[in-house]
Amino acid sequence: MKIYDIESIRNIAILGQTGAGKSNFIESLEYTVGLTKRITNPTDESKMSSTTTLNSLEYQNMKYNFLDIPGYSDFSGELESGLTACAGAIIVVDATSDVSIGTENAFEVTDDRKIPKFVFVNKVDSDKADYDKIIRELKNKFGKRIAPFHVPWGKADSFKGHINVVDLFARKYNGKDCENAPMPDDIEVEEIRNMLLEAVAETSEELMDKYFAGEEFTTQEIHAGLRKGVLDGSLVPVICGSSYKNIGIHTTFDMIKEYMPSPLDNVKINSSVKEFTAQIFKTVIDPFLGVLSYAKVISGELKPDTEVYNINKNETERIGKIYTWVHTDLVELQKAVVGDIVVFNKLNYTKNSDTLSINPKANALPEIKFPKEQMLVAIEPANKADDDKISNALHKLRDEDSSFYWRRDQETGQTVLGVQGEIHANTIINKLSKKYGVKVLTTELKVPYKETIKGVSDVQGKYKKQSGGHGQYGDVKIRFSHSEDEKFVFEEEIVGGVVPKSYIPAVEKGLVEALKEGVLAGYPATNIKAVLYDGSYHDVDSSEMSFKIAAAMAFKKGMEQANPVLLEPIMELRITIPEEYVGDIMGDINKKRGRVLGMESLGNKHLIVANAPMAETFKYINDLKSMTQGRGSFEMEFERYEEVPYDIAKKIIEKANSEK
Repeated sequence: MKIYDIESIRNIAILGQTGAGKSNFIESLEYTVGLTKRITNPTDESKMSSTTTLNSLEYQNMKYNFLDIPGYSDFSGELESGLTACAGAIIVVDATSDVSIGTENAFEVTDDRKIPKFVFVNKVDSDKADYDKIIRELKNKFGKRIAPFHVPWGKADSFKGHINVVDLFARKYNGKDCENAPMPDDIEVEEIRNMLLEAVAETSEELMDKYFAGEEFTTQEIHAGLRKGVLDGSLVPVICGSSYKNIGIHTTFDMIKEYMPSPLDNVKINSSVKEFTAQIFKTVIDPFLGVLSYAKVISGELKPDTEVYNINKNETERIGKIYTWVHTDLVELQKAVVGDIVVFNKLNYTKNSDTLSINPKANALPEIKFPKEQMLVAIEPANKADDDKISNALHKLRDEDSSFYWRRDQETGQTVLGVQGEIHANTIINKLSKKYGVKVLTTELKVPYKETIKGVSDVQGKYKKQSGGHGQYGDVKIRFSHSEDEKFVFEEEIVGGVVPKSYIPAVEKGLVEALKEGVLAGYPATNIKAVLYDGSYHDVDSSEMSFKIAAAMAFKKGMEQANPVLLEPIMELRITIPEEYVGDIMGDINKKRGRVLGMESLGNKHLIVANAPMAETFKYINDLKSMTQGRGSFEMEFERYEEVPYDIAKKIIEKANSEK
């Protein structure tokens, strides 16, 4: 592949609902440029991709970097990383169904990031297709910025091409590709064209004056005005076609070339800086190719066999060869140039979001904001011998997927996965098996309950044992009470050496060890204050061990007599939903023993801040998606511990004791 200048590069995200035909659309683009000899016949069974793929194509002396981004919400991390590298987007919409949640989400994320876009209405050749309905629904949801550039020519099997409303010519499918054709007499486009001309007029005062004066716009003025509207987001063109029949695909390339931004239009790109700088936005660990790091070049250029600095890690990396993906082949490039997307391999320290630069004093680029975990899943190896392998495999998966989190919970002893949803969890588990040979089972997620005391107690712990020779003797008197601020407080008020100073550390140690298991259900105890004020010892039989045991005995008695209670972790939830679901969500929070703390408006959505017990939030994302038809999202983080209500605590304690 040859090297292209910055004006001849386009970096485009392919977005849309799973099943809209994104992969088939990419295949059709590849067919058009001669990389494949056939286009796969799409079936009713749509394949769900879980990872972003790079597809670099050359067409009419331009380079197009397409990032095919998964459409399902569980893979929102792929969306975040992919959009970091793209300046424009194509949203693929299925003409045979309603405008989907995936389409709404694609509009939302591109609007938030001010990414120009256009819509490709796919499958117009289907008997079930209804282009007019799709246009109506798009206008209802996204307003007057929806601008049909095309009118379909024919329906279902008779679909033969489209009418270009902008330039008033037709494109007809000839059995292989599309060619220009005379305008048919039976298709009316005047109304739609007038809407486009009105949109052009609104792009400048000069054109507005010309429009009201009744003067005709030149072709150049129309195209320039439309491009300005597309780039500033006030216009979203809609075109149509069939990826399977390769109808509308040549036009797609023309649309991207003319209306989508080049890297020069991207404010993130600094074409005037000569020093090479790039950001890693995606990592893939391939069993044959090793670690592949996908990079967006922000400034300068880089040739192979060059040392660069990882600004985030303060480490030096050597760039060997530079690649891109063409169809299914990793193709070598002579150099990486500003505005391009390239692939490096076998970097030692570099992870997602890291900045690479020739200049070791360069500033790191803003990190990609990956979504926080939305669901927790506990796993264990199907084969105990694989226990050691799990950690290594999870580390590698985390390197690839920055929206995936995992940890070994020290309190419950479980390996816990933090994921975006059930499908995301299943994908991780399948990768563990297929990619790393580690089969795991999901297990019931344990809540890290704790125990504390609400009252006070004054108890004696006395350990005395005689077994021939030296015996064992330790005797302590301790006051127990609740500690508000600290997990454990130990004080001593020994007078007269009734407990020798040499044994006092053993008493504290005995209490610390005893904290690991409370008296209600064996959960760790916390927020305990213990004051050692009296005791006794034996000159011969006393030892550190004796006083440790005596302290543990005192702890158990003290907990039992000081009104022990069970504590549960409380999470803070930040839930973002459309306004129409506010009532349902608030009601559901109350059902989950939660409390709504506040609410604020976020444009056409609302943010609800609430507290809820962790036990109720493990799979809250499933309930949220169900109640909001996939339109809701949330983040959660640990807030504090609170006492468990008596009836619920009783059941938890009974269950825990029965499992001992």
